[in-house]
Amino acid sequence: MKAVAPHDRPREKLQRLGAASLGDNELVAIVIGHGRANASALDLANTLLTGVGGLHGLARARPDDLLRIVGIGPARAAQVLAAVELGRRTLTRAGRQRVQVTSPRAVAELLLPQYGNRTVEQFGVVLLDTKRRVLRITVVSVGTLDSSIVHPREIFREATAAGAAALVLFHNHPSGDPEPSTEDVQLTRRLMAAGVLMGIDVIDHVILADVRYCSLREKGVI
Repeated sequence: MKAVAPHDRPREKLQRLGAASLGDNELVAIVIGHGRANASALDLANTLLTGVGGLHGLARARPDDLLRIVGIGPARAAQVLAAVELGRRTLTRAGRQRVQVTSPRAVAELLLPQYGNRTVEQFGVVLLDTKRRVLRITVVSVGTLDSSIVHPREIFREATAAGAAALVLFHNHPSGDPEPSTEDVQLTRRLMAAGVLMGIDVIDHVILADVRYCSLREKGVI
């Protein structure tokens, strides 16, 4: 970092102007901490961002993706991925007042930051009280690159344990296309029928893909 004027180095710049003033590479450099032989932390941050395809790629990166970059070992990879996950959680954790779900878009806005860009399929439920306020968000199944296995008993075990009156199903499509498959529609209808028997209303199934979503309720499929 010797080539950068002291007052323009990422840490000093953050202290002087605030985190919002820093570029993506400068923020990553701070997370990395220090460079390696013949490369500053900023150089390493630039190489990392180029290697994963920028911030969008970083949000989808796995440990192996980062470990391919010269200068990024297990400890630094863990630091970067932990920082990304913390960023996700700051966008999804509610305060003391529980979030009320009033529309499919509200569900998508709640879920997309944390689940929209996952590299493997995750299937979960948003559990709601009688006023459609969020009780809990739970992932019940994690699959491979393009599939997950979901059993109704797992869904409704979570719902009954939380005392939920209703729920919204959700899962992500790592492909980036939120359009439902035939299997998605069939599974949704099966879980809705199970919800009738359990007395728990399955009000929607929202499919997430990067920054887009598809609501089966909005689409008129269910």
